[in-house]
Amino acid sequence: MASAETARARTLTHVDPVEVSLQVALDALADPVRRSILRDLAAHDDWTRACGTFDLPVTKATRSHHFSILRAAGLIEQRDEGARRLNRLRRPEFDAAFPGLLAATIDRQAD
Repeated sequence: MASAETARARTLTHVDPVEVSLQVALDALADPVRRSILRDLAAHDDWTRACGTFDLPVTKATRSHHFSILRAAGLIEQRDEGARRLNRLRRPEFDAAFPGLLAATIDRQAD
């Protein structure tokens, strides 16, 4: 099982927000499902929300796609713990690269 977990963890690629273009950041934030994920993460402590615990109106495959987009935009960091993939909003890092952008998009009323 350890090799399967290791292989799964290797599929995680995290991008530093300073390496993300404004267009990629805006595209990631444009989707209401992704904004919902980010709002949820902002309301919880780091590493307390597993991917499967979000109440989203999408299939498991689509959910995975949304998390991948958020990772590629430098908005979230993920790590595997057993069978669960835990998430952290990278707010300090993202705010340093794009000051005010998260506040303007996820700190507002829900869509």
